Amino acid sequence: MQEDTGSRIKTLMEILVVSTRLGLTSFGGPIAHLGYFHEEYVRRRKWMDEAAYADLVALCQFLPGPASSQVGIGIGVVRGGLIGGLVSFLGFTLPSVIALILFALMLNTYGFEDAGWIDGMKVVAVVVVAHAIIGMAQKLTPDLERRTIALGALVITLLWQTAFTQVGVILLAGIIGFILYRKHSTDDGDTVHFPISKRVGYVCLSLFFALLVLLPVLREATSNQWMAMLDSFYRSGALVFGGGHVVLPLLEREFVPTGWMTAQEFLAGYGAAQAVPGPLFTFAAYLGTIISGWQGGLFAVFAIFLPAFLLILGSLPFWNMLRSNPNIKGALTGINAAVVGILISALYNPIWTSSINQTADFVLAAILFSMLVHWKLPPWVVVLAGAAGGTLIAVL
Repeated sequence: MQEDTGSRIKTLMEILVVSTRLGLTSFGGPIAHLGYFHEEYVRRRKWMDEAAYADLVALCQFLPGPASSQVGIGIGVVRGGLIGGLVSFLGFTLPSVIALILFALMLNTYGFEDAGWIDGMKVVAVVVVAHAIIGMAQKLTPDLERRTIALGALVITLLWQTAFTQVGVILLAGIIGFILYRKHSTDDGDTVHFPISKRVGYVCLSLFFALLVLLPVLREATSNQWMAMLDSFYRSGALVFGGGHVVLPLLEREFVPTGWMTAQEFLAGYGAAQAVPGPLFTFAAYLGTIISGWQGGLFAVFAIFLPAFLLILGSLPFWNMLRSNPNIKGALTGINAAVVGILISALYNPIWTSSINQTADFVLAAILFSMLVHWKLPPWVVVLAGAAGGTLIAVL
């Protein structure tokens, strides 16, 4: 027994060391993270084989939330059970959480949110989100039916901007996708087994949907700031398909128009999030710190990643069954298309309307977009160029 305990502790420490190193060095966003994971976990350490890794990535691409973080959690589960999944998450996430909390505390202390470089960060946000949405649209809306679903989601979310609109649009799109795409053929591929019981899976999935429905109700009933934060961050983490870049418009809509923070404060943090390694969902640490200090930062991280944990742990025991079910895949097809429309809506308002205020802003956006998309420069270079461009525009 003592030898088993020692071996388990050694395994967990190994997971922590490896995931922390990745959390300190993994720049470039979720797609780049998956490449780092493949190199470290599959090719170098052989914790998973190629088929198992591809299977796990496929699952996390289907689920809402931060795909790379969910893959990291899944690898930790395979290696060390439930605790291994938590340790893997903490190692990959905490470095950027700490960095962004410290940045937010500095911003609160020195109050430089009106500097010209902040305006440059706002333009960077337009460019990064637009690039992410273009990529998603090409993949998720390839035919007329899905483009029509995206258009409907765009119209509805622009005209009726409420906390419940997004959930309603997602549900409606799932029904439409089920009707239109349930008969499409599927490729089952290889299977992979995860050490989580179906009972744990049922509990996690039930809790995910219960919180998604109940938190907006509790928010309205209590008018409590912490409950409102929990609802906003949880709902943003639960409804985002495509990774950290595309959570920006949903979070901005939650916190800027409602007066929790200014657009300058919001986009300064997003620029900082681009410049640190690890998952972009840790941007929540900055937002929570601006609202309620470092305690708020940690609470926000818990709230925005909670749905990712519940979904990945709840889905792993059933993945082999779900991935071969055309009804489930049909509903997800419709949901993915609707998310594209929701994000285009939020890209226009409030991101574009609050960031592109003059011709010089548009010129800077065009230059930054070319740097990111055509010249293939790293995101941190684009961030620095945006800050410099914003400063130059302010001086001129």
